[in-house]
Amino acid sequence: VFRPLLLIATVTEPLMMLTGWMRGPASAASAKELDAGTDEAIGKFEQEIKGGKAFLESSKGMLVFPRVLKGGAGFGGEYGEGAFRIKGKTVDYYSMLQGSFGLQLGGEIKTVYLVFLDEAAMNRFHDGEGWKAGVDGSVSLVTLGAGGTIDTNNMKDPIVAFVLGQKGLMYNLSLEGTKFTKQKK
Repeated sequence: VFRPLLLIATVTEPLMMLTGWMRGPASAASAKELDAGTDEAIGKFEQEIKGGKAFLESSKGMLVFPRVLKGGAGFGGEYGEGAFRIKGKTVDYYSMLQGSFGLQLGGEIKTVYLVFLDEAAMNRFHDGEGWKAGVDGSVSLVTLGAGGTIDTNNMKDPIVAFVLGQKGLMYNLSLEGTKFTKQKK
């Protein structure tokens, strides 16, 4: 006998738990906590990536999500909050949200950096109320060149991203479909 209510409860319960888990501690961050986390994340980037400090200083701006929570049990998602900085000063706060469906179980915490290399692209991002990667613009994930340094000669895209996990720079990830939304703090 087919029981649609049981099926719906089986699917929605993990999703509700995941949504509550992802929005719980991450969304409770105050502006002060986000700024402190962003300072720490930038320090980690500069320490772990050769040439990272000079690269960030030469950018037009950056959006740093110090703590992005990713988890799933069939349905999955990522959520984090971060600070948007221009010339070292926080000008706004954003959330990022990405959902997924497929074989997945577990979770991880990572740090996401969006670095704006083009002022016009940065202004289009910042002037909007929301922005979706792959729809409103593209974001390319950066890999490191020889010697573990940032290869700025091959960067042609106006927005580049770095993802640092617990074991360092992460590869083969996608921000496609990630929604970035301004937050009031």
